[in-house]
Amino acid sequence: MAKETKLYDLLGVTPEASESELKKAYRQKALRAHPDKGGDPETFKELTHAYEVLSDSQKRGIYDRYGEAGLSEAGGAGGVDPQDLFSQLFGGGGGPFGGGFFGGGGRPSGPRKGKDLIHRIHVSLEELYKGKTSKLSLNKHVICSKCNGKGGKEGAVKTCPSCRGQGVKIVIRQLGPMMQQIQQQCTDCDGTGEIINPKDRCKQCNGKKTISEKKVLEVHIDKGMKGGETITFAGESDQAPDMVPGDVVIVIEEKKHDRFTRKGNDLIAEVDIDLLSALGGGSFAIQHLDERALMVTIVPGEIIKDGAVKVIHGQGMPSRRHHDFGDLYVRLKVNFPESIDPAVIPLLEQALPPRKVAQKFAKNIHIDEVVLAEPDARQQRAANDDMEVDEDEDGAGPRVQCQNQ
Repeated sequence: MAKETKLYDLLGVTPEASESELKKAYRQKALRAHPDKGGDPETFKELTHAYEVLSDSQKRGIYDRYGEAGLSEAGGAGGVDPQDLFSQLFGGGGGPFGGGFFGGGGRPSGPRKGKDLIHRIHVSLEELYKGKTSKLSLNKHVICSKCNGKGGKEGAVKTCPSCRGQGVKIVIRQLGPMMQQIQQQCTDCDGTGEIINPKDRCKQCNGKKTISEKKVLEVHIDKGMKGGETITFAGESDQAPDMVPGDVVIVIEEKKHDRFTRKGNDLIAEVDIDLLSALGGGSFAIQHLDERALMVTIVPGEIIKDGAVKVIHGQGMPSRRHHDFGDLYVRLKVNFPESIDPAVIPLLEQALPPRKVAQKFAKNIHIDEVVLAEPDARQQRAANDDMEVDEDEDGAGPRVQCQNQ
């Protein structure tokens, strides 16, 4: 029985799977995870590592007995390039139109694309409302202009004789009663497959073929952009010989706002109003995200209830797609006075609907006259705790509170 099943689980097979079942499972999963088909590069790499180990009878035997720790001790945990294994198995480079999984042909023509550089930029709601242009400074590797990415004089770069240009060596090690064949990075050329005589190395890049350069990008944040959206600078990532530079991808991160909550192109604001304005009309102001303030009128005669939600059309976020604006939703909280002068109560009785008549009881019911009092801090905590317990029991489960974003 296998000590670990993680690699088998990645491929979706059992530890008893045959070589053909492993290859079929890898083919199916790699098809979905291949970066050229929009898959996750890390998942593709993990799948390739799993297949590389399990398709090798010696490595598989070590893994089944000792797990990945045994592979590490044996020096066999390192893997080949996922694209190379892909090509060796299925006769293609895995490009979207090339061979391998995606139909006929050999390796795709042209150099491989380098890694993308992901940079997150935090932007306020005001900046997303008005738009903004900012500068991003980054250091990246560029092809050495002195040697044109060759690393030295013309003809100075030689194929490493130790690894024959492969960048790796095959080493035989003994692990108990077994002989283990493993692949290691060539120490003579540091895995590059090439060697350069020190005296012939380029003085500018010291034989590394690239140098570090500072690059300043202008990032244009359009009005109405949302958190999670990206801005791509094609080909602005690190350069390397025989490789197409990757992209610099800017990811927008929206900062939390103290007055507004955003929901798509709409805005939500919470505003406190006094009881008089709620009953008799009035006005309040909302400072917007630009150099404006909205003066909102409550029409006399309209009763505003606590928690009421109103809408102001066209005062939300700008829409990039439709070239108009979303709406602003206003949630109104009515603040009641702490006390009121009894002398003005007759005036309230004239303005407000009559009081609700108290419930009548049969003659055999004894009536006790009582008044309401404010609980102290301890009583308030006890009352709140009891109410929460009652709500949990009535709902037969935890309470769920919905919050508008």
